[in-house]
Amino acid sequence: MESGAPDSASPAVRDVVVLFCSLAAVMLLASLNQTVFAPALPSIVADLDGLDAMPWVIAAFLLGSVVTMPLYGKVSDVFGRRPLLLVAIGLFTAGSAVGALAPGMAWLIAGRALQGLGAGGLVILSQAAIADVVPARERGRYQGIMSSVFAVASIAGPLVGGWLVEGPGWRWTFWMNVPLGVLAAAAVVLLLRLPRPARPPDARVDVAGTLLLAVATTAVALFTVWGGSAYAWGSPQILALIATAVAAAAALVLVERRVRDPLLPPWLFRERNFVLPTFAALCLGVAMFGVVGYLPTFLQLSLGYGAAEAGALMIPMAACMLVGSIVSGQIVARTGAYRWFPICGGLLVALGLLLLSTLRPGVPAALICVYEGLIGVGIGFSLGLLVLIVQNAFPHAVVGTATGATSLFRQIGGMLGIAVVGSVFTTRVAMLLAERGERDAVADVYGDALAPVYAVLALLGVAASVASWFVRRAPLAETVGGR
Repeated sequence: MESGAPDSASPAVRDVVVLFCSLAAVMLLASLNQTVFAPALPSIVADLDGLDAMPWVIAAFLLGSVVTMPLYGKVSDVFGRRPLLLVAIGLFTAGSAVGALAPGMAWLIAGRALQGLGAGGLVILSQAAIADVVPARERGRYQGIMSSVFAVASIAGPLVGGWLVEGPGWRWTFWMNVPLGVLAAAAVVLLLRLPRPARPPDARVDVAGTLLLAVATTAVALFTVWGGSAYAWGSPQILALIATAVAAAAALVLVERRVRDPLLPPWLFRERNFVLPTFAALCLGVAMFGVVGYLPTFLQLSLGYGAAEAGALMIPMAACMLVGSIVSGQIVARTGAYRWFPICGGLLVALGLLLLSTLRPGVPAALICVYEGLIGVGIGFSLGLLVLIVQNAFPHAVVGTATGATSLFRQIGGMLGIAVVGSVFTTRVAMLLAERGERDAVADVYGDALAPVYAVLALLGVAASVASWFVRRAPLAETVGGR
């Protein structure tokens, strides 16, 4: 059970390892689902005859997860992480069961929405829970690995999803979450022991802020899902979504300045070590998913690798992420120096993307692995420590609020960035095909269209590095609740 106020002393290593394993199971549950589902979409649409509703399968999950991120963080600061983790796991697992049993697209979309409502809390609460028992100075050892669990599972997801679709069927992309959910819930109930926060007597739910945030994020999510696919970018529907998002965001700013206990406190945005790490993580997220989303297809169409070979060639990136996060976390714990890791990490990502943009037929597989490895190490150096920088900038009492807010803006920025990258890429493919007019040139066109996209994405790595350079030097707290 959660009991007592946060202790300033570091917990025993054994207790932290048990806590970490519990939270890693939760993180795995959340992150694997984000990409395991993609290979199953064509089979689902064919089986349930739901081509017109396909965008909603993605949108429902995004809407549920993005809207609830800051809410989970804020409420967990008041009521504790453990009960909310169980709620999030329960919603996610229930949504998985609904999706697995869905007789039609309506039920499938409902299941995805339930999954999203749970997934919004899984990553946030896992990261915040580490901060409840591990001082910032030591947290790098664990935070980096947690972020790598997310990144590695995101890369492995398409491989697992493809295997499930070709094997037992697409419904197992849902069924696989049920035993994982039960395992994660058991770990939380039996192993997770967290301090109970001191509940403020005047704590209130920011209803107006929550509703306005829901409207704004819903409009943004639909914009990224529908733009350029279901509707043209300049269509009245997309323009209406843009106007709705802007109006709701403006109203949210006004409301949050006036309410007593805001969902997104304005003082967050006056802290340089919140704004800059959030921006850097956003840039790296867009770059990472640009690689994960397009490189496997590029390897197959342009370089002639089979599906299994293309999937295997993504493994070095995942392995290097894990190595980068472990090495950086250990060094930060020993020295307390952390700024240089995200600075160098952004530059490594930029270099790897520039090298990927030079790939041409006949390039050795080993060279591809080296290019991916640079990106993996860069992301491993950065993502976990960027979260740590944000958490270290605020008092322990609001660490959930800060973690939820940085994750929210990272997710929104990532969705917008990936939508823009996808639109530019597809537009360039269409333009090159129209110019060349050769049916057998699709493979060449795909490579020629993707190369400049990766070169542009490299600029995001540079931007992340520059943002990290301007992060304020602040000593990492050596006690829980210390600053």
